Formats: sequence, C-alpha cells, structure tokens
Amino acid sequence: MAKQKKEFRLGIKAKMYYGTAGTSGVPTQELSNVTDVTITLDASEADVTTRDNDGFRATIGGLKECSIEFDMLYLPNDAGFQAIQKAWEAADQIHLAALTGVNGEGPVGDFSITGFSRSEAMEEAIKYSVTAKLSQWEKWNTGASGGGGS
Repeated sequence: MAKQKKEFRLGIKAKMYYGTAGTSGVPTQELSNVTDVTITLDASEADVTTRDNDGFRATIGGLKECSIEFDMLYLPNDAGFQAIQKAWEAADQIHLAALTGVNGEGPVGDFSITGFSRSEAMEEAIKYSVTAKLSQWEKWNTGASGGGGS
C-alpha cells in the first residue's frame, strides 16, 4: 500500500486581501506588506449542565469571535498600509480576507482595526502590529468560489 502524500502549505504562500467595508465577496486588492499572521477563531461557552448529566459539566459553544493579528512593515507609500492606517485613524471598518493562498480558504468580512502598534527594534525594519476584530461576518471562503486576486 502506497503512502499518501502529505500536503503542506507554507505561511509565505498565504494571502491577505483588503477592500471597502460593506462590499461582498473576497476583496481583490492584495495586502502584500504583511509578515506574520495569526487568525483566532473562538466561541464563548454556555453552561448547560443538568442533574441528568451524571455529575459532569455540560458546555455548548455560544457567540463566536474572529480576529486577525498581523505585522506590516512601515512603508508609508504602500496602498495597503495606508488603507489599514486610515481605517484605524477613522475608527472605520475595512473588508478583509485572510486566505491560505490564492483562492484559498479563510475568513472574509468587515473588520475594525483595534490595534495599530509600532515597533522600532534597532536591528529590524520598523513594523506595525495590527489587530483586526470582526464586525460583520461574511463567510468562510472555501476556495471553491474563487476570488482573492490572481
């Protein structure tokens, strides 16, 4: 029996896209000035324990949360950097997609930029650490529907 080939995808192949809040679909403008990205998907917990559960606590998932944390190099003339900075300064929303690659899978929706912190390490490029929190869920892109640039 032949071993099944394992498929891996390096983070460098992942893509982030941005666009105008309130639009639908995967945005087409690539946010190419991004280094490390972390997507956090959580749900609150609701205790549904009853006496009928043999002494075990019972929990179900409640409201869901989605946040995307990423670093960007300080490139003041970069359109993507400007869009993120503008969204933070104006306390406005921005349409984001963080996908596993071109036409990949990942969250798509409108996000509020809640963190925009700058790091000035002596031997590193100046970077901004950005936190984007979901304000309007659109979908989990499966990759089958296309979108996400070229």
